Amino acid sequence: MKIRAHALAGIALAATAALSLAACGDGTASPATTGTASADAATKVAGEITVYNAQHDTLTKEWVDAFTKETGVKVTIRQGSDSELSNQIIQEGAASPADVFLTENSPAMAQVENAGLFADIDKATVAQVPAEYRPSTNKWTGIAARSTVLVYDKTKIGDDKLPKSMLDLAKPEWKGRWAASPSGADFQAIVAALLEQKGEAATTEWLKGMKDNSKAYKGNSTAMKAVNAGEVDAALIYHYYYYGDQAKTGENSNKVTPYFFKNQDPGAFLSVSGGGVLKSSKNAAAAQAFLKFITGTQGQEVLKNGTSFEYAIASNVDSNAKLVPIKDLQAPAVDPAKLNSSKVTDLMTKAGLL
Repeated sequence: MKIRAHALAGIALAATAALSLAACGDGTASPATTGTASADAATKVAGEITVYNAQHDTLTKEWVDAFTKETGVKVTIRQGSDSELSNQIIQEGAASPADVFLTENSPAMAQVENAGLFADIDKATVAQVPAEYRPSTNKWTGIAARSTVLVYDKTKIGDDKLPKSMLDLAKPEWKGRWAASPSGADFQAIVAALLEQKGEAATTEWLKGMKDNSKAYKGNSTAMKAVNAGEVDAALIYHYYYYGDQAKTGENSNKVTPYFFKNQDPGAFLSVSGGGVLKSSKNAAAAQAFLKFITGTQGQEVLKNGTSFEYAIASNVDSNAKLVPIKDLQAPAVDPAKLNSSKVTDLMTKAGLL
């Protein structure tokens, strides 16, 4: 309807503004929740939310403390592992008390997404995260990342003897020489990326070689410690275990060196940590605001300046200066939404690794 009366113009503008403000808290992505107008959205939420957290508890606590200080929203954290919490959310379904789910790796996020339990992420949050660090579906988003790396003992492996590819670790010359933590979500994410890149036959063959060649440890830190102690020559882990130990005493890493495969190799996989809002959230506005906050400048600077040594991936924030720049990792392109955790579990079980 056309409004010609000059006197009604101000009323129309006021009504439009009121509708825009109301839309900010409804969990939908409208023009009012994107761009510059959304910068103050986090300060307009209230109440409390529950976060099911599979990320490192210290990192998430930093995010939560900063978010609560900014907004006044009370955040309750329930800690667990990637698979433990994803399975719990699926079991709880629409009755889940979780508002937000955070993980260390992508497969658990894809599992919850495939169960149809995530709400759409606000467009303003999606816009903060480059496409390579979030699923193509935008049902959740990346919040941080960690790179696959081979830590090795330089006194046992010369630079000219390093494997050119992660796949080389399945060759006979690596028998009994390397370690991993196959039961962990970190390693299973690496296998999920291999499955997505190379297919089931190649993954099955590599896992067979891994069963023959590798030594299993519980936890990435323990595997790295084994290299440092001379028990094995190398370990396939994530980068931040090395950098985190170096920032402390270095007692578990002072004899090892990190090797980045690069060249879009499966061993250069960059695992995206995920964050999503549950459809069942009782406070969707605050849940969406929290996800926007941790992918925003302030949240990503927690990664840059903190002690997690995970990569910042959003809002054009640089990562910790001690890390190899993310652009130099030459990671392969992998859609996080396609990482199949259940298939990986089946293949690793058949290979005798689980």
